[in-house]
Amino acid sequence: MSKATVTRLFIGSLIAFSAGAIAAVVAVWLAIANDVFVMNGPDVVGIQGSALAWSLLAIGIVGGVTMAGALIVGLASWFGALLNTWRLDSKTWFAVLLLLGIFNLGFFGMIVYLIAGPDGTVEAAPRPAEAPAGA
Repeated sequence: MSKATVTRLFIGSLIAFSAGAIAAVVAVWLAIANDVFVMNGPDVVGIQGSALAWSLLAIGIVGGVTMAGALIVGLASWFGALLNTWRLDSKTWFAVLLLLGIFNLGFFGMIVYLIAGPDGTVEAAPRPAEAPAGA
């Protein structure tokens, strides 16, 4: 998987996650503002059965599913970056991406990789052959 594909997947997942989060937060905010939730102190104990309630529930579910899909695509882009950096002679980028991902800092590793990381699918320019000694 090329670095351009990894970049498109990662940026797309960020955009999709943001859109899903905004949709879910707006749905909850509108539900609270329109008294859709039945409250008992600070606890939600029920939902008022209305068209607005079902619409907001659907928007919240779509937002949650969108965020889950975006997380899966982001994970796929991380796998693509790992496979891309595995092809390099130096395994430094691979080790950094792998360790940051294992320790839940993969987002930052991906940002750094997208900005400064090498593309393992690009063929390195061949080195000129050295002249034999004594020629």
